[in-house]
Amino acid sequence: MASNRSSRTLLPGNGMLSRVPPVAAFLVVAALFGVGVWQRGPLGAALLGVLALLVLMLLTATWKVLGTLDRVFRVVVFAVLVLIALSLLR
Repeated sequence: MASNRSSRTLLPGNGMLSRVPPVAAFLVVAALFGVGVWQRGPLGAALLGVLALLVLMLLTATWKVLGTLDRVFRVVVFAVLVLIALSLLR
């Protein structure tokens, strides 16, 4: 029987990120991405690489509780970040 996505609830964690306000996390991600793309070159690629590693860490930490579509979306986001970072090295 397929599970209903809307009936699934997310349980609050008690890890490091549970104390970070969502707005602050968004601003950090937006700043890393923006400065990385604006800076270009090795420094920009490194900033996007850091962002990609953060996404990968979140993906591995939450893999068991994610649905298939959520996993695919997060893997695509990780791949796009890596591709953009590599393109900045040219």
